[in-house]
Amino acid sequence: MPSKPERPRRVTVDREGPLLIEGPVEVVQEDGTVLISRRFRAAICTCRRSRTYPWCDTSHRRRARREST
Repeated sequence: MPSKPERPRRVTVDREGPLLIEGPVEVVQEDGTVLISRRFRAAICTCRRSRTYPWCDTSHRRRARREST
């Protein structure tokens, strides 16, 4: 599913969260598997703690690291 050339996709980067990419989105994994999201915005996990990786399921929020004192 190639992107339409008339405008670029918008990617929103948040240091504490997933990459948000305007959809539809096609993700090619390391093993060559192609996953497609037809949603208006896809959340791509950057912490790799998602049970639905590469899609973000906000697992990073529940597994926040505790700061040592």
